[in-house]
Amino acid sequence: MTHSQRLQAEEPEVTTAWLGWVVFIGILLCAAGLINAVQGLVAVFDDGFYRASTSALVVDVDYVVWGWALLIFGITLLFAGAGVVLGYRWARVVGVVVASINALVNLGFATAYPTWTILAVCFDVSAIYALIVHGGAARALRVGRK
Repeated sequence: MTHSQRLQAEEPEVTTAWLGWVVFIGILLCAAGLINAVQGLVAVFDDGFYRASTSALVVDVDYVVWGWALLIFGITLLFAGAGVVLGYRWARVVGVVVASINALVNLGFATAYPTWTILAVCFDVSAIYALIVHGGAARALRVGRK
């Protein structure tokens, strides 16, 4: 065991005030994932639900395609949010990447259902900011776990 490894093993992880914010963002990622999953399931099973035709969307594809994309991003956001709440570093990276892509995908879907889109994009942007700036505070959640 090297000197730096011994120091890391002896020093307890410091909990900062940002830990609560990061846990909240993990929950927010889960909420964005649920919104996406619901949007996706509705698009897959009831494409007549949305008031705009697919030609009015930014990318002219069938609602079933949008639905599958939103469903996949939703499930990924749910896992990333749970990982952030549990303090995993990989979840921060996945959360930032998927939330960035998800915000763009949702903007393409804005004509179909603007209210859900605005809500999902706001969640995504908040999560991106918090995970990049304060995401390291979640390491305190991993203390004592292997």
